[in-house]
Amino acid sequence: MAEFSLQLNEDQLQIQKWVHDFAETVVRPVAAEWDEREEFPWPVVREAAQIGLYSFDFMANAMMGDSTGLTLPLALEELFWGDAGIGLAIFGTGLAAAGIASNGTPEQLLEWVPQCYGTPDDPKLGAFCVSEPDAGSDVSSLRTTAVYDEAKDEWVLNGTKAWITNGGIADVHVVVASVDRELRGRGQASFIVPPGTKGLSQGQKYSKLGIRASHTAEVVLDDVRVPGRCLLGGKERLDERLARAREALKNPQKSGTGGQPAMSTFEATRPAVGAQAIGIARAAVEYALEYAKERKAFGKPIIQHQGIAFMLADMATEVDAARLLVWRAAWLARNGSYKWAEGSMSKLKAGRVAVWVTERAIQILGGYGYVKEYPVERWHRDAKIYDIFEGTEQIQQLVIARAMSGMRIE
Repeated sequence: MAEFSLQLNEDQLQIQKWVHDFAETVVRPVAAEWDEREEFPWPVVREAAQIGLYSFDFMANAMMGDSTGLTLPLALEELFWGDAGIGLAIFGTGLAAAGIASNGTPEQLLEWVPQCYGTPDDPKLGAFCVSEPDAGSDVSSLRTTAVYDEAKDEWVLNGTKAWITNGGIADVHVVVASVDRELRGRGQASFIVPPGTKGLSQGQKYSKLGIRASHTAEVVLDDVRVPGRCLLGGKERLDERLARAREALKNPQKSGTGGQPAMSTFEATRPAVGAQAIGIARAAVEYALEYAKERKAFGKPIIQHQGIAFMLADMATEVDAARLLVWRAAWLARNGSYKWAEGSMSKLKAGRVAVWVTERAIQILGGYGYVKEYPVERWHRDAKIYDIFEGTEQIQQLVIARAMSGMRIE
């Protein structure tokens, strides 16, 4: 077990600077353009692939090669300080990789995660497909089905997924589907849909308030057939888990029903999502601070007025508090796991802080904060999604309350 420390090691400091330099010199100069275009920023992703930032090796080292758990949050904060939409375009594949790592075998991880990223000269994309038009926060109500064709050793997937990052344009789709509707969340499994599989198509592409450089769309599955080996974790493990869940359904007093594939992925990624929100919030604090030093009103820089200075002091304090929660959760995820849903705590706090801080930054800039000539309005639009995706603010509160009380809170 690594000792928890706020002192970053030399490797982490180098990675932090490396990603920050990329965000400052490559991402920020084109952020407004890609936000306006609402298109996937392939040129930036290719540059990230060329330097190794968008790669299986980087993700493997950041997620599994670091006993402190802090390397990935550090990198994400710096990249999203540059721009959240482009940041998600670069790291959106990481959710698919996490879904494979959380639910698959080591052999499946080694086979499929590299295919999610491709090579520096030919980068690919991955997508994690959970939410549906009628099942967002209520993951247990998924209608997408997976039926096993024993004669052909194939799974047949049918349904529609909604709000999917990289949906339809990804090379590898990781799809969570129901194999036993009666068991609800306990009757679900994750499947790999390999590149070029017939029956998978993109539905509508969403035009969003923020993170507009990140591609978000529906994924339609129409009799999609995948080989048996594409069931993450394998059929034997699935059959055992389903048997336990069915027994528990007959006898509610029994425990050990197994986890939901989607939830295990989200729990693993929530500190990383929190770090993204912190990057946005930090950008807003820094920009508002510099503006307040230069902008004059009533004969002096506006930061010399307590109304502005105290606002900035609160903004900086909230960002630091959120970062500490993210770092603690990231460390716990690698060293002994959570006790009171610390991953959800970190994501809840960071999302709230990003929305509040960016709104305050607009207030400090006044009318200038409300126009697209200045970046704070874009950061505010980008920040709002962190109260919504990968578990809404209210879902995080529910998870935390259940962990604290040990009781089923509805």
